[in-house]
Amino acid sequence: MDDAKTLARRQIIEVAAEILEAHGAHAVSTRSVASAAGIRAASLYQHFRDKDGLLEALAIHGFDLYLADKQALAHTDDPIADMRRGWDTHVDFGLHHPALYLLMYGTNRPECRPPAAERAGSLLMKFLDRTAAAGHLRVLPSVAAQLCLAAVTGVTLSLIGTPTQQRDMKISPRMRDTLIDSLITDPAPAEDRSLAARALSLDAAITTAAPGTLPLRPAETTLLRDWLDQLAR
Repeated sequence: MDDAKTLARRQIIEVAAEILEAHGAHAVSTRSVASAAGIRAASLYQHFRDKDGLLEALAIHGFDLYLADKQALAHTDDPIADMRRGWDTHVDFGLHHPALYLLMYGTNRPECRPPAAERAGSLLMKFLDRTAAAGHLRVLPSVAAQLCLAAVTGVTLSLIGTPTQQRDMKISPRMRDTLIDSLITDPAPAEDRSLAARALSLDAAITTAAPGTLPLRPAETTLLRDWLDQLAR
């Protein structure tokens, strides 16, 4: 029974996503979705409390699709090239799924971001930790993550809001390269890298170290990372 209910819920979400992407969020209603799905509106309420609940489920669906695209990207030995590919994948997703993207990133209820959004953020942080560990970041990974997300969502929302025939598609790579160049060190850092870069690299190595491999107590690790944070500023 639970499997049947899960399947029915998934089918409703897929139908709702088709309506959303074809006509926008204003066209998504319990009546329109129930009609397109071939069910009674009362049956839809067994899965979603109301229209807001349905839209929340659609946002989760959008992040699931987005994560599938991101996780399909294979890491290479060039983290800077990976950063550029990750940016392009994000923008491409938004342009191919504009209504879903607006629901995911244009929400006015940030406190209701779905768990999948947190997984997307964690995926970005893991990548930036790896980049910092290789000595390629000028700033803390957490700061780089905030800057990357703000820039790439701003560009994507701007492009979505511009009529297709008026879009300047050069804006995205220009913003991408400007941001990334401001965040990274030289591709092949010299041995006499700045103290800040060395602090960032060591902090990232601590972050990515396997549990139990550090010869420090938890309190000592916390204190060391606080010092490294100060040195990296």
